[in-house]
Amino acid sequence: MDTFEDENPFEHDVEQISSETSSTSKVDLSAPSSPPFAPRQLTPSSPLSRPIPSQETHKQHQTTSKNDFCCVRDRYLHSGDDVEILITDAQKTSVNASSPYITYIIKTGTAEAHHRYSEFESLRTNLAKLYPTLIIPPIPSKQTFGDYAVKQAKAKEDAIMIAKRKRMLQTFLNRIARHPILSNEHVFHRFLDGEVSWTEVMNSPPLSVLPKNILKAPSHNPTDQNASPAYAVLPNPSAAHPLRHPDQRFADSEAFTNKFANHVSGPMEKVTRRAVKRWSEYAQDHADLGAALNGFSLNEHGSLAGAIEKTGQAVDATYMSTSKLVQDLEHDWAEPLHEYSQFASIIKKLLAYRHQKHVQYEMTEDGLENKKEQLDELERSEREARRLEEALGRGRINGVQAVRSSMEGGEEGHEGNETPAQEDATPHSAPLPPHPGPNPARRRPRAPGMGFLNALSYTLHGMMDVDPETARRNSITKTRENISQLEDALHLAAQDLKYSSSTIQADLDRFQRQKVADMREMAISMARAHRDWCQKNLEVWEEAKKEIVKIPDHPNHLPLPEPVAEGSAPRRPDPATVVNGR
Repeated sequence: MDTFEDENPFEHDVEQISSETSSTSKVDLSAPSSPPFAPRQLTPSSPLSRPIPSQETHKQHQTTSKNDFCCVRDRYLHSGDDVEILITDAQKTSVNASSPYITYIIKTGTAEAHHRYSEFESLRTNLAKLYPTLIIPPIPSKQTFGDYAVKQAKAKEDAIMIAKRKRMLQTFLNRIARHPILSNEHVFHRFLDGEVSWTEVMNSPPLSVLPKNILKAPSHNPTDQNASPAYAVLPNPSAAHPLRHPDQRFADSEAFTNKFANHVSGPMEKVTRRAVKRWSEYAQDHADLGAALNGFSLNEHGSLAGAIEKTGQAVDATYMSTSKLVQDLEHDWAEPLHEYSQFASIIKKLLAYRHQKHVQYEMTEDGLENKKEQLDELERSEREARRLEEALGRGRINGVQAVRSSMEGGEEGHEGNETPAQEDATPHSAPLPPHPGPNPARRRPRAPGMGFLNALSYTLHGMMDVDPETARRNSITKTRENISQLEDALHLAAQDLKYSSSTIQADLDRFQRQKVADMREMAISMARAHRDWCQKNLEVWEEAKKEIVKIPDHPNHLPLPEPVAEGSAPRRPDPATVVNGR
């Protein structure tokens, strides 16, 4: 597994993680790998020394390190310019389909590709199978049954939903393009190429040779056709299977991911949706109020009409600025927040894959120990059987010799009493062992039909191997073969576990830096949106104030009091000027 650590695609970016705390640190991996490590495009185009959002810096790093390109799209993505993949439009079409659907137009340099939502979903699913140890960015969620129930046939044509998908699918493509590993995948390049259909990509390698179960394939290259047959021996554990010796690093990662998911998917998203809803209602209320004030100004005249009209215009401006605020909150806060909620679920699945690999290693280790114990029992039984057979052989030889000696002594004692006729009658007689079966004279009569049953029993015994010695020796041979396979499988499981642990940990560190940078941008965007909203409202309401102050004072309004000189008593109002106590 040392080879795998040397080939760690993130080793330039993250400090090498010590494996002493890992449960596989005591496994002897000095033997050569089987199969040898041959990574498929797992060399990063650049070290990640800066956060992901800095596109220009990222591309400059890529230009300095990558010189071999697999295609034109690969060269463009690593050209060093401020490259960005754009989804320019969404069109309704029915090409190669029986019913109409929405296709998204992807612009990558001079190339233009058309893909529907299901093809984006297929791309992400297959990338997750090709790279089971990497965090694959999410795509926007599918519509719920409630959306279809409310909008029915028009659900797929909802303009707001299509615009949201355009933004989030564009983010998905750009995250892949900025990933140090995924950006080199030729399947992604062909997806961006408008001259290749996605059906053709699906039916050609490497997607056509993906294994059905990635747990029984090499972690570094699931499509390796020269993988060891020992992978087929590996068990297929459940993600809920407990570990005897869990790795504390990943136990902490799981706990942190669960907390992050609970915060993002729970209070933050709920409060964000509620705030966006209330801001939308606030904007709509100002739209209604502005229309009412503008209508009311037509019934007045003079400075009052102008002030009411200006106030209505300020309320309309507040409606416009609040609508812009809601839009900014949706784009720059709510959607990225939902994306990170999806990221949390993706990381859970990634850690579950690593957990299954660890369980797979422990189960293979347990299976190997059980087979070794079983082999020891069989070999012990074989040794006991051989000793017993040798003892029986020695006893049989001694018994035959004793019988022969006794018979020879009896022949010498009766030699003189025998007549010549008897000597002629038994010149070559030899002692015969007693008949093992029952006495024929006492054999019981058979019941009707027993002959057929006896014949069937004889045939079945002939078909079955009832010889215990042969069965035991066959079991020993088969157990030794199983032990050899399990030893190879254990070595492969240890290699996969070590590679998965180092690569997943490195990608988690990369993701953490990306998350910090993105959260910073989200907070700045929210602050900027509120600042712009406040500035816009302040300007329009200052203009409205200028018109409002032009309205003359109320006729019954008292004049302003005269300033009182220091040391003099305040003048009492004249009772004649007081009307109704005013």
